[in-house]
Amino acid sequence: MNAFRKPDKPLLTRLTAGIAALVATVAFSACSIAGTTTTATTSASSSTVAASTLASLTDNAKSHAEDGDTDYDASSATAITLADGASKSSSSDGVTVDGDTITITAPGTYLLSGTLTNGQVVVSSDAEGKVRIVLDGASVTNSSGSAMVITAADEAVVVLADGSDNALVDGTGYDTSADDAPNAALFSMADLTIGGSGSLTVTGNTNDGIASKDGLVIQGGTITVTAADDGIRGKDYLIVEDGAVTVTAADDGLKSDNETDDTVGYVLVKGGTVTVTAGDDGVHAEGDLAISGGKVTIAKSNEGLEGSTVTIAGGETSVTSSDDGLNATQGSTTTGGQGGGMGDDGSLLTVSGGTLLVNAEGDGLDSNGRLAISGGTTVVSGPTNSGNGALDSNGGITITGGTVVAAGASGMAESPGTDSTTGWVAVSFSQAIAAGQTISIASGDTVIASYTAVKETASIIVADPDITSGKSYDLYVGGRLAGTTVGTYSDSGDISGATKNTTVTAGTAIAGGMGAGRGNHP
Repeated sequence: MNAFRKPDKPLLTRLTAGIAALVATVAFSACSIAGTTTTATTSASSSTVAASTLASLTDNAKSHAEDGDTDYDASSATAITLADGASKSSSSDGVTVDGDTITITAPGTYLLSGTLTNGQVVVSSDAEGKVRIVLDGASVTNSSGSAMVITAADEAVVVLADGSDNALVDGTGYDTSADDAPNAALFSMADLTIGGSGSLTVTGNTNDGIASKDGLVIQGGTITVTAADDGIRGKDYLIVEDGAVTVTAADDGLKSDNETDDTVGYVLVKGGTVTVTAGDDGVHAEGDLAISGGKVTIAKSNEGLEGSTVTIAGGETSVTSSDDGLNATQGSTTTGGQGGGMGDDGSLLTVSGGTLLVNAEGDGLDSNGRLAISGGTTVVSGPTNSGNGALDSNGGITITGGTVVAAGASGMAESPGTDSTTGWVAVSFSQAIAAGQTISIASGDTVIASYTAVKETASIIVADPDITSGKSYDLYVGGRLAGTTVGTYSDSGDISGATKNTTVTAGTAIAGGMGAGRGNHP
């Protein structure tokens, strides 16, 4: 795989201060690992997880984007009017017009408006300084290639002017086989930032919608992408700070695919709204994948979120997948969740905050290494296929905070490890609970949690601060949600008219499943 980086921009070893702070919280709250049997071993494992999480997420290339990147003064900008056969610029400095090809050759701010029905905007600037392209009612279609190509720039910024509607559409079937050949409707060889408060519709008819061979940061705007391959791709990293991003892609929705070392190839969502419909992964990172804020909805995918390290530390995340919902793996997986085998490959999936809803036909939360949950609310509606589980790890499951509801098949159901400090119950039902039925867990007359089954449910695991290990709890079927709800889970419930199904002891693994902390028992 080609791994392009500008030689004069060395990799940096720290991510933004915000993600560093949140990862420190994630890392040091994940304080124990399933399967340890002594205090000394548990402490050592805890330190290992904390250190590995922190290192994997903070030792990443720093974002190139800065506050103020999308600010501009329209009165001092070079105005470029796009028109078939009649494009013109208010200044010849830094701009050449050759038929329907407009080339920007110097740093500065350029304000584009008008329409090209078969043309191209090119940025080719070798000088130091940002090239800022303001789209203010601009539409560019190119039948034989990319609509906008940034072949060279110290840094490129695309600003969507307030109240404007803009569009970039590339051709179908043009040649993208050469190294670094443009392969997206909006293509950049340089670090690219997109922001502003206007809208941009991008159609990638041959390959990707938006692609940068360096870093890509979205700071704002309403961005709608439809792509024949990947929707939005940043080679070194893809960061969404704000904006409303909607992607429909035949392959991956959001992607970062540089795998040259562990400082690149990461995806971070810090804010905004992201909605993805994907033919393959909703969000794919060759390196680390983290969500610390905003609202992320993976409406359709094969695997929802995939990276070598997957971290949910805040925001609202909802995933629908035909295979695994979340997958932490050091290598590519194959359909059916068989990637990585049964050995711990060093991957880590952590949930430390926010809300996470998963509806998966494969494994719900799948780590080819360890799975650590220390906060937030996680609700998994997992598989009906007994070859998969709502929770699945190769290195063990530790729950030290937050609330977890994981429902699905029973054959591969994996329970939390014995060193989990949050109490949990695990139940395999003698007869599967039908979709639409509500399962409630109660201590006497107090309902601790309720869950309405999204699909047929053969087993359920519930971890909650109000559950005490070793204590007995009753499970009822047929009640109703009550209290605070997240998806089909509520932190209370109404069991009047419900039927008592069974009584279980907290901290006892599901019989016939994969047991507790299976990754430590090869």
